Amino acid sequence: MANRGRPTHLKREKEKARLEKQKHKAERRQQAKARRGAPSAHPAGEDPDIAGIIPGPQPPLPD
Repeated sequence: MANRGRPTHLKREKEKARLEKQKHKAERRQQAKARRGAPSAHPAGEDPDIAGIIPGPQPPLPD
């Protein structure tokens, strides 16, 4: 039975494609991290869900 030639060229191409994909994925992760890490407009000690709420009776809703 004859042996096939070594598929080094195909293997090298697959490895290049895999490394390129890893590089793009790392760039996307870095961009997402930068977007998420952006400082918010709220002060550090204030909860954004309850910001601006005044305790006590609220004014009636207009009809």
